[in-house]
Parts: sequence; structure tokens; C-alpha cells
Amino acid sequence: MKYICLGYFDEKKWETTSQSEQNAYLDECFAYDDELRKNGHWVAGGEALQSARNGVTLRWKNGKVFITDGPYAETKEQLGGFGVFEASDLNHAIQLMAEHPAVKSGIVEIRPAENLVELICESERRRAKE
Repeated sequence: MKYICLGYFDEKKWETTSQSEQNAYLDECFAYDDELRKNGHWVAGGEALQSARNGVTLRWKNGKVFITDGPYAETKEQLGGFGVFEASDLNHAIQLMAEHPAVKSGIVEIRPAENLVELICESERRRAKE
């Protein structure tokens, strides 16, 4: 089963961390990611995200799209990146990610991926009739 891993961290803390500490941390994370790939658990890759300050949030309100700078949530930890990986069940996913160095520096959220294949097929059939 596919799981999505969301990593949250405190941007201000990261910005005050020395370059050598940042490099050591990243090297440790990337080495563990390589192990996940080698063992067939890394499915669709992942991406780090730029600072939340560089993002925008879209909201639907009163029949219009409203755009605001930055993240919607005003929290200390911001979403820093994500990965898609394969595990036999949630306990296996927890076991895999509990070993990831990212857990030491923030919050790691694991969610099962939803299989949308049937919903997409149903939608395509409905749209083809129109």
C-alpha cells in the first residue's frame, strides 16, 4: 500500500542552524532515503518545499478565489516536504519512518494514499455521456 509522508519543521530553527549541522542532517536523511529506495519502499519520490514565505494560499469564498501570501495555517512548524513510499500496512509504514532522521527535527505525518482509479473511471464515464 502507498503512504504519503509529510515532514514538518520549524523554519526559524533551521535558519539558525550552522551550515555544517544542516549538511550533516541532510546527508543523514538522504542516506536513509537511499536505503528506502534500495529496499523498494520509495515509490514516487518526494520533494522538499521552499519556505512557506514563498507560497500562496487559495481559498474559495463568496463565489470567488481569494489569494493570500504564505501558508494558511499560522503554526510554528511548516510543511517542509513530502515523500511517497510503499509499506505492507500502517504499522510497517510507522516502522520505516520512525527510523528516518527527519523525525528528530520536526513532525512526520503518515497517511495512507487514497486509490482514486475507480473514482476517476466513474467520472470519465459520466463526462463521456455529456
